[in-house]
Amino acid sequence: MSNFTAPVPAATPAPLRDAATMLRRNLRHALRYPGLSLGTMAVPVIFLLLFVYVLGRPLAAGIGTGAAYINYLVPGILLMTVTAASTSTAVSVCTDLTEGIVARFRTMAISRPSILVGRVISSVLQTLVSVGLVIGIALLMGFRPSAGLTEWIAALGLITLLTFAVTWLAVALGTVSKTPEGASNIVLPLAFLPFIGSAFVPTDSMPTVVRVFAEHQPFTPIIETVRGLLMGTPIGDNGIVAVAWCLGLTVAGYFWATRVFNRQAG
Repeated sequence: MSNFTAPVPAATPAPLRDAATMLRRNLRHALRYPGLSLGTMAVPVIFLLLFVYVLGRPLAAGIGTGAAYINYLVPGILLMTVTAASTSTAVSVCTDLTEGIVARFRTMAISRPSILVGRVISSVLQTLVSVGLVIGIALLMGFRPSAGLTEWIAALGLITLLTFAVTWLAVALGTVSKTPEGASNIVLPLAFLPFIGSAFVPTDSMPTVVRVFAEHQPFTPIIETVRGLLMGTPIGDNGIVAVAWCLGLTVAGYFWATRVFNRQAG
């Protein structure tokens, strides 16, 4: 009788299962080391406190919003929350690449896209939790939106779409960075882009050159759409432009990140 034993076939990658595994791994890591996530969440909260309690009255008088400057401010702060989270995403991606854990994943029967997908989903979930906390703090400080349930769903849907876009861009930037310190610096232009928009003051109050840039950069139509949905101000064509920017940035970030990641994988 032959003692031949058929070889056990190697495990084949299962993209959904592997992405769920990467998601659990990233969320557990975030819970174990919360410092970076809490640090990035603190940035928009500090700006919210600064612009409401220190600069709010003169800014409100200057742009004619009266005592309700916080209602004008919060939509921009929510976008700052999204962009601030891009720093921790880029640093985490770069850290995984430079410390060798991704190299170990590549030697296993793991779907390669799942490594990035798990990172993106975990970062999106963490960012949305931060957005929820900022909204709660803003409500305690006097933020009083006039939105109904439908407007809230639309506003949060747009913020979620933006979060996917910014997260894929942050993953791409983290992938091309050589060190975690470099990753934290390379995302700074993205994190501060809402400043040169309508987050704090209307664009028509800016000098001509700054105004032109502010009106045509991605975050201004998104801020104006979120503000219109939450506060009942006119949206115009900003909604269509905002969705188009989010979809375009998501696609660009996805292809950039996956191309660089696959090239590094050899």
